[in-house]
Amino acid sequence: MESPGLIARLARQLGDIGRAEELVQDSWVAALQRWPADGLPDNPAAWLATTARNRGIDELRHRAQAREKLELWSHEVEPPPMAAPDDSDALEDDIGDDLLRLMFVACHPVLAADARVALTLRLLGGLSTDEIARAFLVPTATVAQRIVRAKRTLADRQVPFEIPRHDALGARLESVLEVVYLVFNEGYAASKGDDWLRPALCEEALRLGRILAHRLPEQPAAHGLLALMELQASRSAARVAADGSAVLLPDQDRQRWDRTQIARGRAALRRALALGGDDDRYVLQAAIAECHATARRHEDTDWPRIAELYSVLAHHHPSPVVELNRVVAVAQADGAAPAWVLLQPLFDDARLRDYAPLWAVRGDLLQKLGRPAEAGDAFIRAAGLSANTRERAVLQARAAALG
Repeated sequence: MESPGLIARLARQLGDIGRAEELVQDSWVAALQRWPADGLPDNPAAWLATTARNRGIDELRHRAQAREKLELWSHEVEPPPMAAPDDSDALEDDIGDDLLRLMFVACHPVLAADARVALTLRLLGGLSTDEIARAFLVPTATVAQRIVRAKRTLADRQVPFEIPRHDALGARLESVLEVVYLVFNEGYAASKGDDWLRPALCEEALRLGRILAHRLPEQPAAHGLLALMELQASRSAARVAADGSAVLLPDQDRQRWDRTQIARGRAALRRALALGGDDDRYVLQAAIAECHATARRHEDTDWPRIAELYSVLAHHHPSPVVELNRVVAVAQADGAAPAWVLLQPLFDDARLRDYAPLWAVRGDLLQKLGRPAEAGDAFIRAAGLSANTRERAVLQARAAALG
């Protein structure tokens, strides 16, 4: 719990993320050595913060000595006084700003997307390399290499430990939001493996999203992403059956949806809209999620509104996946025939060639159009393209039901 804040504060002090992480780990070692003998401190967080800070000061002393610039000691070795860790208001501001700086560094565009995700989960989520590897079903060595390369790249490029200025904030914030959303999506609908959901990743993305919205209160995209994640996550308990199998939206017990979380998501959406985020991609997706969240029954869903929102989203943020989702909404609002017409051009898009949902939507529309044999073939094709065990089982069951 304390790790992200301490790494963030030391990284600001030292300008070196890798060294900051090492010194914080040294503080854990010191705690493991001292606390069993001396007893647990009255304020463990304060003890850790002081220990980490002292190690940071020692590091600066060593640097100063190595450079033989003793005249700079007063400037480099004596950092500005820090508030005591139990001085809540001042400390929250200091740590909050440092966490935000660390988030912008870890999600810097000079890094590849997979490296940004791994580094963010390592530094800000406190996940071990093994935990990140298990979450994304990749070898531990692969994740370790990504993190090492990411730190080296940040050092080589001399990426400053700062929150971007206003003229650069928009582009940099988009990179941060993309990472948080990637983490959430992998938790909400795992791309591969045996689990339909990975709640720990959803929770971590939500935590990071709340930090962003709190520290950047005037950014509609930050509130839009938070709204989207809150609204989507509100359905988590109803998305998995007792045996771990997937429960699709029409079949979910809506009494199990988290109404408190829905209220938080709607409040964040209102804030994003009030800030002028009408055409932001996260805000538009959150508005779509709100339509689902406020429908007490599946048949009460405002599908014409959802189809309209997808049209606006496709206009401002063109994407074949957005178009595919619009096809689904049109099928619900206007029927399978017009949706089938919209679906056909998507088969010419190379980006969707091996995309399982494309074939699942094809199967669904063919079934509604009274062509069961072709629908079954489409579901089988979709199942063959899916790397997630639970999703594959759903698709195979739909094919089997069609004979």
